[in-house]
Amino acid sequence: MSTTDTFDAIVVGGGPSGATAADDLARAGRRVLLLDRAGRIKPCGGAIPPRLIRDFAIPDDLLVARVRAARMVSPAAREVEMPIEGGFVGMVDREVFDEFLRDRAAAHGAIRRTGTFHRFERDPHGMATIIYTDPDGAEQRVRGRVVIGADGAKSQVARQCVAGWQRVRYVFAYHEIVRSPRHGSGEGLAAFDSARCDVWYQGKISPDFYGWVFPHGETTSVGSGSARKGFSLRKSVTDLRAAAGLAGQPTLRREGAPIPLRPMKRWDNGRDVVLAGDAAGVVAPASGEGIYYAMAGGRFAADAAEAFLATGRATALAGARRAFMRLHGRVFWILGMMQWFWYSSDKRRETFVKLCRDPDIQRLTWDAYMNKELVRSRPAAHVRVFFKDLAHLLGFASA
Repeated sequence: MSTTDTFDAIVVGGGPSGATAADDLARAGRRVLLLDRAGRIKPCGGAIPPRLIRDFAIPDDLLVARVRAARMVSPAAREVEMPIEGGFVGMVDREVFDEFLRDRAAAHGAIRRTGTFHRFERDPHGMATIIYTDPDGAEQRVRGRVVIGADGAKSQVARQCVAGWQRVRYVFAYHEIVRSPRHGSGEGLAAFDSARCDVWYQGKISPDFYGWVFPHGETTSVGSGSARKGFSLRKSVTDLRAAAGLAGQPTLRREGAPIPLRPMKRWDNGRDVVLAGDAAGVVAPASGEGIYYAMAGGRFAADAAEAFLATGRATALAGARRAFMRLHGRVFWILGMMQWFWYSSDKRRETFVKLCRDPDIQRLTWDAYMNKELVRSRPAAHVRVFFKDLAHLLGFASA
């Protein structure tokens, strides 16, 4: 075992959340270790909204596609197109995107090391000590005044350090990266548009979530997710590829991973550990969106860690969850209710897709997604949407 280095902050996990936290703390002048396991790519549609591009200074050359519409597909194979007025959603390749974020943190002073987190201990003085295995299999030991656990769903840092980890529930996501077909090829549901994301709301594709076809320029992510035990996601994706005209496209890689269903009740240990990203459960219900919320959570974790380092008050670490939930908690609650109600049967999915034809719903949906906040500037539209939803919920409107 190596001699022990000491850092102001140790960030375990180098995905978007951990890399953001490490970058922010390094910019603040802290001595930071970013510990990441090599070769891991999370299954992800790769969509990033303008708010993320703006808040986290993402350069244009990382965008492999610009999506300008979404197509919803109902259980009865009805299609609803939702164009984005005057904007776009950026698409990134997670392998390239995540490495850019890690490199940026290193450029600002964070020390990068490759290794797998093994266990959490304390030295004789009570300082947090991380034991990890390096690429050669040797066990290494480092100390930190504060530790940020950004090591993904089913986080080992959370398991060893933060109460309540065992109550987190997960949906499992699986996708296949295929070679993109030619833009404009195919017809009907098999029509491929390189500037459009397709979302399939069909129980045979997912009984409690959805399937997706997200273009990434030369490649396309085709995936599905479900919390239903025994449901075959591989068969689901095979069926989706056939329906979307992608069965014959070459498969470049396959990936699967658990995704948390809701934020944990607590993100810190009350002493010197705070969680971020999937480790804290910040994946949006209904949509499964995680990149923006992971990076926002990483920034809040860095802010909380900096406050702790500056003051020595462990209570500062709880500020990460408070800040995140103050901004996004209401949206998560609404999305959770949407998923619980609209995804519960094909009859309700059919109605949900029909509702997506409504121009008011489309505008409010895109405004909320692109800017990551509930839109309060359209009170009349909110009232109209409320009564339309109510009519459908009470059965006054036909599906």
